[in-house]
Amino acid sequence: MLVLVIGLLIFLGAHSMRIFAEGWRAQTIGRLGEKPWKGLYTLVSLLGFALIIWGYSLARQQPVVLWQPPVMMKHLNSLFTLLAFIFLAAAYVPRNQIKARLHHPMVLAVKLWAFGHLLATAKLADVVLFGAFLLWAVLDFRAARQRDRALGTVYAPGTLGGTLIAVVLGVVAWAAFAFWAHAAWIGVAPLGRGA
Repeated sequence: MLVLVIGLLIFLGAHSMRIFAEGWRAQTIGRLGEKPWKGLYTLVSLLGFALIIWGYSLARQQPVVLWQPPVMMKHLNSLFTLLAFIFLAAAYVPRNQIKARLHHPMVLAVKLWAFGHLLATAKLADVVLFGAFLLWAVLDFRAARQRDRALGTVYAPGTLGGTLIAVVLGVVAWAAFAFWAHAAWIGVAPLGRGA
């Protein structure tokens, strides 16, 4: 569990600079330059991500079960995850109505993904992993909205075409992940046998 916690602290810590240390981040970028900052940020993030994967896999070898969630929660998690994939696609597809309305769909995707998985899983490592990501997403969304208000950020209006592309890409990515990649990469088939 310690490796997982260290990985979460490193990964989410790196991704929390704009929440807790915006001024320090800006000064450091000014001192180092944007490219070296991005390189360092990427290396630290990859280290944290690798430790999260390793730590979670270690924790799954000796699971500590906290409760038994109802089967319905797994189905609800599938719905939350579907929406998360659509929001994730909306973060990258230009001029879609989802981003125009929500402003930060990637962070909302993390919220939905983490919340759904908290409902559907009940082991200590799951609570630590998904709870940490949910807490980070709540704080990051709040900070991003505060920055938007302070800077007077205006988001481009969305189009029906951009929205449809985001939805289709999100659904396709979700289906690929739910029916194949989740089992292949994580060892759990959320919509297949053993779900």
